[in-house]
Amino acid sequence: MGKTIKLKKGFDIKLYGTPEHKYIENFKSSTFAVRPPDYMSLKPIPKLTVQIGDEVLAGDQLFFDKPNPDIAFCSPVSGEVVEIRRGEKRAIEEVVILADEEIRFRDFGAEHPNKISEERIREKLMQSGCWTFLRQRPFNIIADPTIKPRDIFISCFDTNTLAPDLEFTLRDDVDAFQAGVDVLDKLTDGFVHLGVNGKLDRSVFSGITKAEFNSFTGPHPAGNVGVQIHHTKPINKGEVVWTVHPYDVVAIGRLFINGVFNTQRMFTLGGPPVHYAANFKSYLGTGIKSAIHNNITTENIRLVSGTPISGRVMDENGHLGAFDYQLSILEEGDFHELFGWILPSYARPSISPTIPPVELTSKLPFVQKVDRFNVNTNTHGEKRAFVMSGQYEKVLPMDIYPVHLLKAILSRDYDLMEGLGIYEVVEEDLALCEFVCTSKFDVQDTLREGLNYMREQG
Repeated sequence: MGKTIKLKKGFDIKLYGTPEHKYIENFKSSTFAVRPPDYMSLKPIPKLTVQIGDEVLAGDQLFFDKPNPDIAFCSPVSGEVVEIRRGEKRAIEEVVILADEEIRFRDFGAEHPNKISEERIREKLMQSGCWTFLRQRPFNIIADPTIKPRDIFISCFDTNTLAPDLEFTLRDDVDAFQAGVDVLDKLTDGFVHLGVNGKLDRSVFSGITKAEFNSFTGPHPAGNVGVQIHHTKPINKGEVVWTVHPYDVVAIGRLFINGVFNTQRMFTLGGPPVHYAANFKSYLGTGIKSAIHNNITTENIRLVSGTPISGRVMDENGHLGAFDYQLSILEEGDFHELFGWILPSYARPSISPTIPPVELTSKLPFVQKVDRFNVNTNTHGEKRAFVMSGQYEKVLPMDIYPVHLLKAILSRDYDLMEGLGIYEVVEEDLALCEFVCTSKFDVQDTLREGLNYMREQG
């Protein structure tokens, strides 16, 4: 075991509807989708290799990026291509597949990663669609196959609200996870770093070999891989590291064990308006309609692919994103609170001392006792001047000045952005800053603008 890092800064958003160790039995989605916008470096209109009406197997190529034709984006299921949804300027938003009753897989051949060359591993990952799971930092883009990463990082626990418990959802996939780590170990001259939950006496990942372990404790975002990189081996200018989610490590392992592109994984469904918060098993890009059918307590809701503070809003016919592992459901906050600025407010997650946190409600007899909160999406105020308040620093456990960085992005000061650490962060790392922001500033969108600008400038 490597270092133990105790983080004090951060904030846990505790909501009702947190999934427990329960399953939605017999969950089945009829449609699945692969979404080009999920991949940051992908051109808006990739080259399609299928058309409506084509039959595909799980692992068959759907499209590729014209500058990188060797990297295939593949179907997660077998079935018929029934729709190609387009957005502005005919950009492709989704390629939708109507799934077969029984999923059929394209056979890529089983091969032990220790018995084949690195070149063969790279070729197989790119042909099968598994290469798209490798994300490169800086910028959080699809990994460049011509670059060997300094190190590879995997966070083995998730501190986001309503997030899956990876110790529970991956307990039956340890062998595939080990095979995935074996593959990744051959792709770097450095180490495969596993960040584990320091609150546990023993993790399901404890027996994994060919990896460096580091344990982390503290509030969210302790489980963010970017925070773990920062406290383990920070990214310097000119360096490249890769990150992979544990579910995707398992998919890579299955490719070499069984020779198939099998993206089956456990998703979570949760949120205050949910009758039955639980886990459900499906494939990448799953449709959500059957998961929410007869499972919502109110009509006016917001469906979020991903976490409540950094996910993507969608409708009931939508599909979860390629890197989203939870469906978060919140009450829509499209209403005004009469005299909301002067009347005592209801309990909700906040770093403000005027709203006691969960930990204090059990100690103060005159305060309503709550262990979790029932929330809505109301921002409780309009956008205001973006000023330095010290709020961001309270929830960001990184040696970065976030407000200074964001103002450097707004002014497009390349040198200042670089000096303030833009290479170390992506949207999820600053999501809590947006949550606590009194100014209601679009932190994550602004950061992405800055990251794209830095890439364009070379």
